[in-house]
Amino acid sequence: MEKLKLLTVVLIFLAICHTSLAITDGLLPNGDFEQGPKPSQLKGSQVTSPNAIPHWTTSGFVEYIKSGQKQGDMVLVVPQGSYAVRLGNEASIKQRVQLSKGKFYALTFSAARTCAQEEKLNVSVSPANEREDWGVFPIQTMYGSNGWEALSCGFRADYPELDIVIHNPGLEEDPACGPLIDYVALKLLSSRRTRDNLLKNGNFEAGPYIFPNTSSGVLIPPQIDDDHCPLPGWMVESLKAVKYIDSKHFAVPEGQRAVELVAGKESALAQTVFTVVGRVYDLTFAVGDANNACEGPMMVEAFAGKDTVQVSYNSKGKGGSVRGKLRFKAVTTRTRIRFLSTYYTMKNDNSGSLCGPVIDDVRLLSVRYPRKTMVIGN
Repeated sequence: MEKLKLLTVVLIFLAICHTSLAITDGLLPNGDFEQGPKPSQLKGSQVTSPNAIPHWTTSGFVEYIKSGQKQGDMVLVVPQGSYAVRLGNEASIKQRVQLSKGKFYALTFSAARTCAQEEKLNVSVSPANEREDWGVFPIQTMYGSNGWEALSCGFRADYPELDIVIHNPGLEEDPACGPLIDYVALKLLSSRRTRDNLLKNGNFEAGPYIFPNTSSGVLIPPQIDDDHCPLPGWMVESLKAVKYIDSKHFAVPEGQRAVELVAGKESALAQTVFTVVGRVYDLTFAVGDANNACEGPMMVEAFAGKDTVQVSYNSKGKGGSVRGKLRFKAVTTRTRIRFLSTYYTMKNDNSGSLCGPVIDDVRLLSVRYPRKTMVIGN
C-alpha cells in the first residue's frame, strides 16, 4: 500500500514537471525539419502526403529540400542544418501547439529566397482549423549576404491550443518557386516597466528567440504594430525592418540584447508613453556599432513628441558607444518616443549587406528639480 502511494506521488510529480516544462524557449518539435518524409511519401522533392513531415501538416505544393540541392544552375540555400521545406504557390505548413492562455509569445523562423521575384509570407497563429493571415513578411529585401534571414513576429495566446501557419500566397508561373523555411521557434515573453524607467523594455532584454548557432540576428519586419511586435512595448513604424541582436554575436552597449537600425530613415522604432502635461523629462540612450564591419559616420535621431535631438557616432566597426540625451517638456498626456538612423550604411566587407547604428539602454525619467529652501534668520 505504501509503495502504491509512493508511486502515485511520483507520477503526480512527474505530471506536474511535464506540464511546467511543456512551454520552453526554442525550436518547435521538428522545427528544424531534420526529420523528413519516408521515401514513399516523396515524388522527387515534392511531399505527397499532408502528414509526411513529422509534427507538421502541409498543404499545396511543398518540397523537402536537402542542403546543396540544385534547381537548374541555382543552389538552394538551406538556412541551417541539412534540410528545409520550400513553399510553392499557395502552399503552407502548419503545427498545432499547446500554450499558456493570455501569455505573449514571439515566433522566429528562417526564410530564404529562391526563384520568385516578389516573395512574401503570410503568418497566422489562430484557433484550430481557423486561419487569419495577419502577419505579412516581405522578403524581397535581403539585409545579409548569406541568402537567408531570421524573421520574427509576436502574438498573444488567446486560446490554450493554437495553429501556427506559414503560408506562401505567391502566384508564380513556376508553381515550385517560393521561399525556403527552416528553424521555427517560440519564446515566451515577459516585460514590465520598472521604477527607474517609464519606458517598457527600454533595454530590449525581452525579445524574440535568437538561434544560438547563427550570427545574423533576427529581423523584425516593417509596419508591425504593438500587438504583433515581438519587442514588448515597442513597434516598428517604418518601411524597412530593424534587427534584434545579442551580445554573443555582436557588440551590445548594455546587457545582452539591443536593436540595430539597418535601413537609414526607413528603419524606425517607437513607443508611446503616458506623460504629465507641463512636466520635464529626460530621455537618455546609447548609440554604438555592433562590431560587424559597419564603419563610417552614423547619426541617430531621437524624437519625443515634437522635440528632437541628433546624436552622431563615428564607427570603426569594432564596437563602442556614446550616450545621447533629450530633455523635453510634455505637452500631451501621451508622448511618442521614436528613433531612426539618419544615414544609410553598408558593411565594408564587400558583401553589400545593410547595417547601421545600435540603440540600447533607452531610459525615460521625470526631472525632479530640488525645492528652494527658505532660510529664516534670528
